Amino acid sequence: MEQLITPELVSLDVDLGTEAGGVIEALAAQVVAAGRAGSAVDLAAAAKEREALAGTGVPGGIAIPHCRTATVTAPTLAFARLSNRADFGAPDGPADIVFMIAAPEGAGNAHLKLLSSLARALVRSDFTQALRDAQSADDVIALVEEATSGVDVKQPAPPAPAAAEAPAGSTAETAARQRVVAVTACTTGIAHTYMAADALAQAATDAGVDFAVEPQGSSGSTPLTPEQIASADAVIFATDVGVKDQARFAGKPVVRSGVKRAINEPRAMIDAALAAAADPSAQRVEGDADATTADAAGDDEHIGKKLQRWLLTGVSYMIPFVAAGGLMIALGFLLAGYDVTDTAGDILANNSLTNLPEAGDHALFGSAFLYYVGALVFLLGSWAFSFLVPALAGYIAYAIADRPGIAPGFVMGYAAGQIGVTETNPNGAGFIGGIVGGLLAGLVAAWFAHRGVPRWLAGLMPVVVIPLVSTLVVGMAMILVLAKPLAWLNEALVDGLNSMTGSSAIVLGAVLGLMMCFDLGGPVNKAAYVFAVTGLSTAGALDAGSSQSKIMAAVMLAGMVPPLAMALSTALRPKLYAPAERENGKAAWLLGASFISEGAIPFAAADPFRVLPAMMAGGVVTGALSMAMGVTCVAPHGGIFVFFAVDNVLWFFVSLIIGTLVAGFLVTVLKQVGHDKKQAALAADDPVTV
Repeated sequence: MEQLITPELVSLDVDLGTEAGGVIEALAAQVVAAGRAGSAVDLAAAAKEREALAGTGVPGGIAIPHCRTATVTAPTLAFARLSNRADFGAPDGPADIVFMIAAPEGAGNAHLKLLSSLARALVRSDFTQALRDAQSADDVIALVEEATSGVDVKQPAPPAPAAAEAPAGSTAETAARQRVVAVTACTTGIAHTYMAADALAQAATDAGVDFAVEPQGSSGSTPLTPEQIASADAVIFATDVGVKDQARFAGKPVVRSGVKRAINEPRAMIDAALAAAADPSAQRVEGDADATTADAAGDDEHIGKKLQRWLLTGVSYMIPFVAAGGLMIALGFLLAGYDVTDTAGDILANNSLTNLPEAGDHALFGSAFLYYVGALVFLLGSWAFSFLVPALAGYIAYAIADRPGIAPGFVMGYAAGQIGVTETNPNGAGFIGGIVGGLLAGLVAAWFAHRGVPRWLAGLMPVVVIPLVSTLVVGMAMILVLAKPLAWLNEALVDGLNSMTGSSAIVLGAVLGLMMCFDLGGPVNKAAYVFAVTGLSTAGALDAGSSQSKIMAAVMLAGMVPPLAMALSTALRPKLYAPAERENGKAAWLLGASFISEGAIPFAAADPFRVLPAMMAGGVVTGALSMAMGVTCVAPHGGIFVFFAVDNVLWFFVSLIIGTLVAGFLVTVLKQVGHDKKQAALAADDPVTV
């Protein structure tokens, strides 16, 4: 098996700056120089993306930036002992010991177990002190090999997760009779997953608590046994991703947190679990599989944060329907023309490959075959798009109540399109009704899941009783009470959009453009995008010149601006950017053209106060100009590559170019004002001519 670390991957007593991003870039370059990755830019970007989710610093002056990416060719460790500490977000301050863990997408379990062993060793003070005392790269390599082979450096590692006995007569005698189980999981499943498991195990040992843990990591783990779960008084979910097979823990008192809290405050987590076990009103596992981001126990999560998480879960599961359906609709228009909306149903019923319809006036190349195929593709896209609101509602309910919420959520999403339908309002309650129905279905299902029932009935609750009762209760409420108010609200919204002309439409375009560039894929960006794509699912949205298609065009164009503007700025004034940023700028051309706003995230993360205002200004200009010129788009994604789904295509490109120029010019100017001297010196050292 290839070595994880070699001398050229070790840097001792170096100054790589005080920012996590600079250290990551330097270590990524080191990995590439050692021939173990293809692109330093891609590796650094992947590690920074992981860092943006939660800092990888841990107590004791340690940082473990890590990622899995296709650019890495072999599992690798890069080590730096810093002479000038860098901030990786640890609660006790900056780090001087940094390990970058770089794993390829297809890393085998054997390598991943070695990487996990190293992460576990880093919670031991003797190991980290030995790293600080190392005199050479060979010393560091020897320490790493000892840690990953299971040989201790000076003393035994913390005990593996297992039952712990309290000393007789100690104050923990009562606690010793209590049992806690835990699940730990981070986004990559390499480092923090196992560090959290060991930290909790050590804290449980110190507290005299019987303890078992299931680290759900990339290198695999042994699941908790049904007996361990059944005998547990409480469960800890220290996760940054969903808990696998969470239903196993149903009914257990639960404490939830992000994985870093378990590393930083393991004893507090154990104490919270013991308190939950003694509290009859404590939160219990009901199957909220997406509750992954709270920094404290689940009961302490603010209602606004919960609502955001529920809605974003619904949006994330809805996006595949949007992408598949919308792009097929656009492709159908390309092949058959826009008038296929009126004929597709008849073509499906009356024609076949051996009985082709007469080609429409706008069929591609005047081909009857392409006209027929285009009609079928359009229908497939329309059917996929019809699931948009049910999927949104269904997975909002799923985020609240797990699987018991899916059925009532989907039914309420479908019902939203049926209740309150009139001749003047063919959309019924629309996506507003879907959101309300999904929330109600999830909350009612979750409430029923908390009810105590006899053991003989418990098995039927999640698959029969809860979906049945939730669908009935919420469905009747939607039909009898909420139908008219929700339908009125949706109709007023649609009418308001359709009546927007002149300055009101321009203002709406400006606001949507600002939202798309505000957080580059975050909640505000997603809110604007969902507003646009759900509009495309309403009746008449695919008609020529509809207000919904204008909104979609403004949103897509504004979302393309940030990556393109940063690419332009790095090309015009490369000395303002570090070498890695210039490489990111080259990739941003394609990302922006494809409507992937996240291509600007590395720039915004490194310098948000200069980058984001400039991007928002460009988005405002693009969105306003697009609406003013009546640009329309019936494809929800694809950027410039779905130009065939765009009307007023000339102004589509003009709006995009002007907004990109505005944002690119502003960010370049702002970058030159108070430009960091160290960054400028770094750029000046690189042989680039401006």
